[in-house]
Amino acid sequence: MDLGKLAWHKSTYSGTDDNCVEVANLPGGDRAVRDSKNPSAPMLRLGHSEWLAFISSVKNDHLG
Repeated sequence: MDLGKLAWHKSTYSGTDDNCVEVANLPGGDRAVRDSKNPSAPMLRLGHSEWLAFISSVKNDHLG
């Protein structure tokens, strides 16, 4: 998969800081997550249910 052709975006909550993640929608409903400071590094691929669990964990501050 050519990651350069994906439409990567970062959260509006990230502000102008470079310490954030970027997300792209993948075919089939999966999501790709990468470090905005190192876009050529490997990405994390999350299925639909994994994505929902990740977002829930972030919203509920369970990752810190």
